[in-house]
Amino acid sequence: MNPLFSIITVTYNAADTIATTLKSVGEQTFKLFEYIIIDGASNDGTLEIIQQTENPTIILISEVDKGLYDAMNKGLGLAKGDYVIFLNAGDAFHSSKTLETIADKIMDNDYPGIVYGQTQIVDQSGNRIGDRHLTAPAILTLDSFKNGMVVCHQAFIVLRKLVDNYDTRYKYSADFEWCIRCLQRSHRNLYIDKIIIDYLSGGITTAHHKTSLWERFKIMCYYYGVLPTIARHFGFFLRNLRRRRVD
Repeated sequence: MNPLFSIITVTYNAADTIATTLKSVGEQTFKLFEYIIIDGASNDGTLEIIQQTENPTIILISEVDKGLYDAMNKGLGLAKGDYVIFLNAGDAFHSSKTLETIADKIMDNDYPGIVYGQTQIVDQSGNRIGDRHLTAPAILTLDSFKNGMVVCHQAFIVLRKLVDNYDTRYKYSADFEWCIRCLQRSHRNLYIDKIIIDYLSGGITTAHHKTSLWERFKIMCYYYGVLPTIARHFGFFLRNLRRRRVD
């Protein structure tokens, strides 16, 4: 029998953050999952921390890769669960019962294509910083992503048979494009009206914010049309300008 979830974490020199994620996964009350860690040949103690973790579900691969999304594709290639969940090093499930809550919702609703929920931003000590600037909508459609990544990638749980590999032409926003393709294939999306993920502030996309935004703009143009995307971004600009004046 396959596990219900394949949880995938990609690491590279994550000794300062990986313990939080390992602890969160290990504490889940729902145990029908496999945990796949794809490491990019870390040399800072990350591997030792993972190997010392008492979690028999861990599948660890450590080798040089071609970047974040290449490593994620390796994880997808190994996944045997019905659903895939990506957790970055430093991210965590919001509580020990998060997977149990998600599993109950899935089984009560006849295995929807996508299950998603809310995300809060935390610091490295796990203290709440605040909510994401975009809130997951109660009704999620393909058009929802016209407004940006309204659901955090880590809180976007997809039926494995619906997923393709990440497009590695995008260095920082392949997750955004991947989510859009998943939405194209999903006929039912189930909302969980709870915080399900604690997202560690920072990360690769944050560090390359301008490049990431440019990639997202090109992705939106491809999927939603050039002129509508330009018009929408002009509206974003005006809204941000008004917000700054109020602040």
